[in-house]
Amino acid sequence: MPSFEYKVVPAPKRGEKVRGIKGTEGRFAQTLEDAMNAMGADGWEYQRTDTLPCEERVGLTGRTTVFQNMLVFRRVVATATDTLAPRLISPPIPVVAAPAVAAPIPSVVPAPLVRVADTLGQGRLVAPVRTDPAAGVATVTDPRVAAK
Repeated sequence: MPSFEYKVVPAPKRGEKVRGIKGTEGRFAQTLEDAMNAMGADGWEYQRTDTLPCEERVGLTGRTTVFQNMLVFRRVVATATDTLAPRLISPPIPVVAAPAVAAPIPSVVPAPLVRVADTLGQGRLVAPVRTDPAAGVATVTDPRVAAK
């Protein structure tokens, strides 16, 4: 919620002479208009005119009440919470993904153990399984044969 500061100035009592404007009412209106425009140029917004009593001295001990016409202006005061108000931000900078790099294919791919029948007809596990990626063929090698 905005905060305001107020300024109260006395209304002009008589109109000033202005070229092209005739009559007391026209001169007074022009003087009042100039005063209000000067305040508006400084950021003050006109609110109202009030007639207020003011006690004045008359002679040494006497007092009398005189009524003054006052112009009331206001303007918004920036507060710390105004600086925290939501504000429009610029769109995010697009992130460019790095080009995908294919993982290198190893020449020997470890494979699970394979059951192979030996000469006695009993199955035994043989490892490793050697893979040739270019040919797309997996070859089972017997460790006894590979050692020779």
